[in-house]
Amino acid sequence: MEIKKVRDKDVWDSFILKHHAHLLQSWRWGEFQEKCGRQVWRLAVVDNNEFLAVAQVIKYNLPLGKSYLYCPRGSMGDLASQPADYQLLFDKIKEIARREKAVFLRIDPEIGDIGTWKKIGFKSAKKQTQPKDTLFLDLTKSEEELLAGMHHKARYNIRLAGRKGVAIRQSVDTGDVDKFYALMEATTERDKFSAHPREYYRQQVEILGKNDLVELFLAEYKGEVIAAAIISFLGGRAIYLHGASSYEHRRLMAPHLLQWEAIKEAKKRGLQYYDFGGIAPADADKNHPWSGITRFKQGFSGEEKNWVGALELAYQPGWYWGYNFLRGRW
Repeated sequence: MEIKKVRDKDVWDSFILKHHAHLLQSWRWGEFQEKCGRQVWRLAVVDNNEFLAVAQVIKYNLPLGKSYLYCPRGSMGDLASQPADYQLLFDKIKEIARREKAVFLRIDPEIGDIGTWKKIGFKSAKKQTQPKDTLFLDLTKSEEELLAGMHHKARYNIRLAGRKGVAIRQSVDTGDVDKFYALMEATTERDKFSAHPREYYRQQVEILGKNDLVELFLAEYKGEVIAAAIISFLGGRAIYLHGASSYEHRRLMAPHLLQWEAIKEAKKRGLQYYDFGGIAPADADKNHPWSGITRFKQGFSGEEKNWVGALELAYQPGWYWGYNFLRGRW
């Protein structure tokens, strides 16, 4: 077995599509990150020209010449039967970390249990980057079955939005990103969370949209965009990545109709699941910052998924402690 840097997009994406592909481990996501100014490594454990495991690793710069490495929703392969392959992979990443003065490596995989990852040296992170808990809606059901499975208020709100004249359109036009971002600014101020810069969303739609991996869904009322979402489509899964809505027009229930149209688009593409992209933990109280959006998503029904969450492997313990201290994580 050996570790190789992968330079063939088709070979890379072919492997991840066989292993429950996630957008954040796709080749195009790496290109998007490079466009954002970050360095990307695509590594594979190879045995007799056969890929066994892969990891797309992204470098994030820190002050004082330091950095950290992040492998979002990776690595990918069969951890249960090939733990030694993963050890080989992370040994290679450690070499990169040494060259790049990386303080730690962060992952948030959708495979393996916490015990297996701890044997490799990881420990649970204090904060999440990607959602630890989400809802998967089974798209193999008919539209009628999906509607019947929803909470009655969700069905009502979908129909209400249509009756009130809300219309949904899909776009990969970067000009529409400005309309999305205007709503995002209002939403972040209202709900007290941070958003990416405007250019982040613009590059995401431009790079991934032209490759049919994401679409911008816009809910319009009398010519005004009152809700919007960026949805990804890859492999067997659609993912609700980002969303924003107008408080002024909240009674029109546009987000309900928008999500329903995104679900129908995912079904049309032949995908198996619609991933709602994050909910509050099951034991969270009613004051959890995600409690409102969780009720909204649960109205569409779906099966709850719980991943192991963010894990970190420290390479420079002193600097790692300082990073967490300054970020208020300890």
